[in-house]
Amino acid sequence: MERFVDNLPPMDLMRSEKMTFVQLIIPVESAHRAVSYLGELGLLQFRDLNADKSPFQRTFVNQVKRCAEMSRKLRFLKDQISKASLLSSAHPVIQSDIELEELEIQLAEHENELIEMNANGEKLRLSYNELLEFKLVLQKAVGFLVSSGSHAVSERELDENVYLKDDYVETASLLEQEMRSGRSDQSGLRFISGIICKSKVLRFERMLFRATRGNMLFNQASADEEIMDPVSSEMVEKTVFVVFFSGDQAKTKILKICEAFGANFYPVPEDITKQRQITREVSSRLGELEATLDAGIRHRNKALASLSIHLAKWISMVRREKAVYDILNMLNFDVTKKCLVGEGWCPIFAKNQIQAALQRATFDSNSQVGIIFHVMDAVESPPTYFRTNKFTNVFQEIVDAYGVARYQEANPSVYTVVTFPFLFAVMFGDWGHGICLLLGALVLIARESKLSTRKLGSIMEMVYGGRYVLLLMSLFSIYCGLIYNEFFSVPFHIFGGSAYKCRETSCGDAKTTGLVKYKDPYPFGVDPSWRGSRSELPFLNSLKMKMSILLGVAQMNLGIILSYFNGHFFGSSLDIRYQFVPQMIFLNSLFGYLSLLIITKWCTGSQADLYHVMIYMFLSPTDDLGENQLFWGQRPLQIILLLLALIAVPWMLFPKPFILKRLHTERFQGRSYGILGTSEMDLEVEPDSARLHLEDFNFSEVFVHQMIHSIEFVLGAVSNTASYLRLWALSLAHSELSTVFYEKVLLLAWGYDNIIIRLVGLAVFAFTTAFILLMMETLSAFLHALRLHWVEFQNKFYHGDGYKFRPFSFTTLIEDED
Repeated sequence: MERFVDNLPPMDLMRSEKMTFVQLIIPVESAHRAVSYLGELGLLQFRDLNADKSPFQRTFVNQVKRCAEMSRKLRFLKDQISKASLLSSAHPVIQSDIELEELEIQLAEHENELIEMNANGEKLRLSYNELLEFKLVLQKAVGFLVSSGSHAVSERELDENVYLKDDYVETASLLEQEMRSGRSDQSGLRFISGIICKSKVLRFERMLFRATRGNMLFNQASADEEIMDPVSSEMVEKTVFVVFFSGDQAKTKILKICEAFGANFYPVPEDITKQRQITREVSSRLGELEATLDAGIRHRNKALASLSIHLAKWISMVRREKAVYDILNMLNFDVTKKCLVGEGWCPIFAKNQIQAALQRATFDSNSQVGIIFHVMDAVESPPTYFRTNKFTNVFQEIVDAYGVARYQEANPSVYTVVTFPFLFAVMFGDWGHGICLLLGALVLIARESKLSTRKLGSIMEMVYGGRYVLLLMSLFSIYCGLIYNEFFSVPFHIFGGSAYKCRETSCGDAKTTGLVKYKDPYPFGVDPSWRGSRSELPFLNSLKMKMSILLGVAQMNLGIILSYFNGHFFGSSLDIRYQFVPQMIFLNSLFGYLSLLIITKWCTGSQADLYHVMIYMFLSPTDDLGENQLFWGQRPLQIILLLLALIAVPWMLFPKPFILKRLHTERFQGRSYGILGTSEMDLEVEPDSARLHLEDFNFSEVFVHQMIHSIEFVLGAVSNTASYLRLWALSLAHSELSTVFYEKVLLLAWGYDNIIIRLVGLAVFAFTTAFILLMMETLSAFLHALRLHWVEFQNKFYHGDGYKFRPFSFTTLIEDED
């Protein structure tokens, strides 16, 4: 067996890449260039040798601060460009390389220039707003002031009620006194005119009324133009007001209230000639300011447009420089203070590429001393690195979401590529719905180049990232839908005629046996005649439930077999003898036997009750099976399998902890056993980086861990098998929902001889199919397939306690920023 396994060809993605721990000794003059070249290569993960130091105690902290300041200035420029509605160039023009110091000077100049332009623009905008408000106040306030040609409605009412009695002047309003006198004197009627935000008018008027105890007259009119708020740059509706009052005390109160509400007040002369003269002056100055503002905006936009051409390249350059100095801060100076020492992990296949990049850095920096690159031994476990492409990456991400594989552990994603979409399709099987999913997946794949450069929403980003999973799920759904013979719940005679016919006029109304077989079975999938028959639901339930158990037992066996490959790869014969063997015996003695009974019953057409067989296998294993016997020798086989299952439990529990204790004791008596501490990897190919380092042995901890593992497996064998029945349950739910929507919505609407009812029914059917069956059911089946892989499959062999290989790479740096 071991020889057969050793001769198997290596499988891509089955094991993570072999890693090695390396040390770099880099002269100071070539350190920056070397780290830059390694960032472009993206195959070396640096280890922080200054983890005990704060960021402000590191060597290159000043350079990092400079880069952070430049990043701030670039963000400021980017914000200004976006506010000006100018698009920064995604493909910057080719320009000569610029040094970081020169870029720093240019950014400071551009920032100061923009700040100055913004300040000038704000001053001009403020002056423009003030003049515009003054103009609006002049236009509106004239109507409120006394004129010989017009009076307000309230004034006409007061004329009728008050002017008839000259001796009642003391009760007249302030405005009436002004009107009767024809002018305002210092002790008589006064007014304040101004402008305020429309949203504050009601509160403003109420506050004035309370402050003056009603001894004022408030007039208002909406401004004809909206005014830009200089703070928020939004257009704001404003209202012109005129407040008539009497007395200095009232004036003081009104001015304070205006200030509190942010109202601007402007003096309006009572003389019409002066009003017209001021209006002309204001209009003239407004025209000049408007021209000046337009010229300033054009100049500012021109400057921002020239900056936007180079902005993307500058951002990338500063981001790279900061990343380089962050890595340099992770390195240590040697004792001579002339070299930097760095350590990190790299894949073995990348050693030559890294050495070539370091040699190029030495040559380009004109260093007299080369960079030393050598392999070292490491205490900690290496990181896990799988080389994936855009197709396999999403399946690897599904596995990594549960936990990153331990170094060189068997990778579940190799099998997840097939089993995940297949189990999804078992629950979602309908080739009509599968075609809809396929069209969606093909659209995403066809527009892959365009969508990859856009910023998508969180949900759309998730759907786009899983486009290849969606593609396989749709293809497997079409396959399972053909097996179930369901197209939006409707069966079709695709592969020939039915093997059954109705004994009576209608199989659904038959009182005796509904269907009679009269020719060979339907060649592929479920016979369409089952649809609508009395026995449709019992038949499909039986089929899907047994199929779910078969698929579950097969996948759990695959998981246990992968634990054998892990034990063989790491040279752990204890795991093979005392975990793999008893687990295979226990699972297959019970549920492997159940799978055998299911297949035998299908092949022989027996009427045996499998529930009865499995229950009495435990309760009365020696009793005669009678009509439930499926094959000769079934009863003694059941007894043997039951005994094997009982023996497998202590086999899993006791031997391994005691053998480990004995080997540990013998090791400290002077004898060493390499089986525990070595790996079958070639240590010359992988120098010392994969050696296992023994820890202190604690027998009670090992025994409790083994007991928990054994109990979990025994109970899990039952619960996990039952968990696979979700395949049957969700498939039944999807099929019944499809049937309900088809019969109770589409067919019901089609029964009416009315085009409007038919169109409404078709729209409701399309809506329910799209949002319930294609969205909610897809999500539900996806989550259940995810659980079956994470819990039922991966817990048989997968530890998932490793950590990802995260190399220093400019590519991933840009992706993370985006």
